[in-house]
Amino acid sequence: MEKATIEEIKEQVRRDDFSEGERGKFYHPNAELYLPIYLEPEVADVLRKLAGEKGVQVDTIVNDWIKKNIALIETV
Repeated sequence: MEKATIEEIKEQVRRDDFSEGERGKFYHPNAELYLPIYLEPEVADVLRKLAGEKGVQVDTIVNDWIKKNIALIETV
């Protein structure tokens, strides 16, 4: 990825006028954000298989594993 030149930055500043913008328009203090997690294909395959065998969603298995690892780390 190339860095923008000074000329490109100046052009963007001239082009993009935010003087009429509304601060906080889309801010929601209690919004819950969910992190997208990208798994390696082999890991995703194993998790899908386990989830299918247990009749649960993949995120249930992942969350259970993470919670168990957190508990294990906290005991050390």
